[in-house]
Amino acid sequence: MDRSPPARAVWTGSIVFGLVSVPTRLYPATAERAVRLREIHKADSSPIRHKRVCEAEGREVSTEEVGRGYELSDGRLVPVTTEDLDHLPLPTRHQVQVLGFVPVGDVDPISYSKAYYAGPANAAAEKPYTLLVTALARSDALAVCRVTIRTRERLAVLRPSHGVLVLQQLLWPDEVRDPGDMAPATPVTERELELAELLMREMVGVDQAELHDQYREALEQLVDAKVAGGQIEAPPQPELAVDLMAALEESVRAARRR
Repeated sequence: MDRSPPARAVWTGSIVFGLVSVPTRLYPATAERAVRLREIHKADSSPIRHKRVCEAEGREVSTEEVGRGYELSDGRLVPVTTEDLDHLPLPTRHQVQVLGFVPVGDVDPISYSKAYYAGPANAAAEKPYTLLVTALARSDALAVCRVTIRTRERLAVLRPSHGVLVLQQLLWPDEVRDPGDMAPATPVTERELELAELLMREMVGVDQAELHDQYREALEQLVDAKVAGGQIEAPPQPELAVDLMAALEESVRAARRR
């Protein structure tokens, strides 16, 4: 876990459930450490720049000249300013509206999106904030809510974590794709199922604090090798057993040895 202090608040408003209002600030809960590769011209390794070009005038425009617009079905663009967005008749711009409470298992994790820490905005908010955190933890429930952050209204849940509230954005139901008939119909034997469950028990527990991004390390090794005029060897891929029962049995033995 990143131990750096939270970034500045990205949203200020109130969590509202029933007649209770909790003044709240939202802070980003995550900070991705993605490896970003620049686009280059293959011929000479020069960086590629993307320019903002006005289609009507055929010229490059500065950042100050760029605004936003809503595209109509006929292709016309209606200018929408920041001031327009600030005056949207939308209660959730300044409220996390709790719609109801559901058991944790009722929300499919596939719909989870960006997470924020929700903290009390002032001293007066601390008691109702603590009440909500404690009640959710004791009941093993989630508060389903809706909130507008920046330019999008989102479905979300409030959940307790280490004594604080996490606001976890959700995808809207129509943003989650149906898997269709992807599930295979091939049956498994009772013995295969027993071995799989045994292997799961032998492999129980993962210390996530010890995990890190190996891709970034491997990329740094590759870059260092290329700068030095060399190259690195890809590690050999392990051979996977074709016989499912044999693979399960050997996996159980290996897990026990570890």
